[in-house]
Amino acid sequence: MHTDVQSFAVAHLLRRPAACRVGGFVVGFDPATTSPYVNYATPVPGAAPTDADVADLIAAFRTRGLLPRLEFAPDAAPAVEPALRRAGFTTEAVHEYLVCTPATLTVPGAAPEPEARVRVEPPVTDEDYLAIDTALSEAFGGEWAPSPQGAARLRRTEEGGGAVRFVRAEDGSCAGGALCSAPAEGTAELAGVGTLPGHRGRGIAAAVTAALAETLFARGARTIWLEYSGAGSRRVYERVGFRPGGTRVYLRHEG
Repeated sequence: MHTDVQSFAVAHLLRRPAACRVGGFVVGFDPATTSPYVNYATPVPGAAPTDADVADLIAAFRTRGLLPRLEFAPDAAPAVEPALRRAGFTTEAVHEYLVCTPATLTVPGAAPEPEARVRVEPPVTDEDYLAIDTALSEAFGGEWAPSPQGAARLRRTEEGGGAVRFVRAEDGSCAGGALCSAPAEGTAELAGVGTLPGHRGRGIAAAVTAALAETLFARGARTIWLEYSGAGSRRVYERVGFRPGGTRVYLRHEG
């Protein structure tokens, strides 16, 4: 599974508008934003970069005024992390990921209240996409500013073979949402599961996660994977059918 997830990461970054290859790395540049969470690199499975390859990778970021940053599953390319450490890359985070298959997926359906009231819907209008970007920004503590560009990225995800879903609150507003990438290498990444503070504890995260997984399985994905932020969210995802898969590391170069 490590190789599948890493192969997916490569294919996913190659979808970026200005993606490029540097040595044994793929870099997913997007000129529409300077966010390090959009502009980052990942190694191809089995890569064994030289120190010169890593120097070229750093230069590719620096010449664009961007922070050199990588996300990857280390077990799929064991030689990569030592080479990056020698060059001064440091740990930003280490995340476990969970994996769901059609056989393990549990879709909330005949659930008791309050989950039965959760309305998961696909966005249709520009206003819908902006509402999702705005709600997720608030749900994640303002890590990014909501914008038409962010809404456009969500639309591209939906129109490019992935899926975006939001939960309609009783007053018609967006209570939360999430997105899932288009499949690559048989798997897809589910991300950005967020619920506004005033709507938490109502089964929203479980409902939107299950709806996205069900949608992507119907579109041909063999597995869906995601990362979680804490024990509480892990329990939610395990209830939907996600199981332990492996570890991904996030490294950055501040020098």
